[in-house]
Amino acid sequence: MIAPVAVVPTLGGLHAGHEALIHAAKKRASTVVATLFLNPTQFGETEDLRKYPANRDQDLEIMRKAGVNAVFAPSVEEMYPPGDSFIVDPGPIAQVLEGQHRPGHMQAVATVVAKLFNATRPDLAYFGEKDAQQLEVVRRLSRDLCFGIEIVAVGTVRDDRNIALSSRLAYLTQDERLAAEVLYRSLCAARDLANMGQHTVSDLETAMRSIIAEETLATLDYAVVVDPQTFKPPNKSDASSQLQALIALKIGSTRLIDNLRIS
Repeated sequence: MIAPVAVVPTLGGLHAGHEALIHAAKKRASTVVATLFLNPTQFGETEDLRKYPANRDQDLEIMRKAGVNAVFAPSVEEMYPPGDSFIVDPGPIAQVLEGQHRPGHMQAVATVVAKLFNATRPDLAYFGEKDAQQLEVVRRLSRDLCFGIEIVAVGTVRDDRNIALSSRLAYLTQDERLAAEVLYRSLCAARDLANMGQHTVSDLETAMRSIIAEETLATLDYAVVVDPQTFKPPNKSDASSQLQALIALKIGSTRLIDNLRIS
């Protein structure tokens, strides 16, 4: 039997969330490959590619200490050679939420992940649940394009204030860091209402938005409850009890996302 190979794709700017992915991969794979590629096509014209908090030496040291067996760190020219023109279009799921607020982002994710899969040829690939829509895109990518790679989801890693870890947290001031607590607090409000039997999507969304509106440093992109398969409003005729609450907002000028599965 051939020992499994796992890949952990990263943009750089590693933190404890990335370490959790590596540690999870090591439990099942004999070889863990981490990728280190700050993909320029995932960043829009108004986004933060130039100031993204990636530090190559620091990231490589984190990977070494976490126990990766190899690092794939290609250049932009290697990933996008002259004349490169092909993209992977994930379809309707790329047109809502993150796809709507960041045009082209999901196509960029699907395309670069397909390239990384082809370059590393893993049996397993590890992604965090914080980026829920991206995770579903990657699952469909592996399934629909017959990569045959098992996509393994790892739970969101949070700090001691329940803020989902993100490389972009490095941008926040102390006051903004406190304000960022509003994401998880809002998600929990929707979850708690659902647990008390309130399943009307509009009421759950209103609860989240009302809490966010009280935070003066927050500017909301969306706070929604959706079907976790389509990322669209749930079908009322569907008997499934699974819903996903998702939030995207800016604290100051820093955009953050978070989500929580609710019943």
